[in-house]
Amino acid sequence: MSRTFIREHYQITLPVDIRREFPVDIGDPVEIYINKNGEVAIRFLKAIDASQAWFWSEEHQKREKEAEKELIEGKGKKAKDVKDMIDELEK
Repeated sequence: MSRTFIREHYQITLPVDIRREFPVDIGDPVEIYINKNGEVAIRFLKAIDASQAWFWSEEHQKREKEAEKELIEGKGKKAKDVKDMIDELEK
């Protein structure tokens, strides 16, 4: 758990460990609400939900393009079920 202080104009600064944990940038919108436990909660918002930001990362998009290329080239394999697919991925 991190601590911070309420500053002038009731502003707070997000501690470094929180900024490292979540993909936020200056100017990003946030949603602030009181949860069912009576705690103030902050939800980081982006054009896409912050919990889905990993999908749009440069590295993941590169892998998506590689997979699409392999499918176009006919290098994809068919799996008879989920277990078969996981077994193939673990090779």
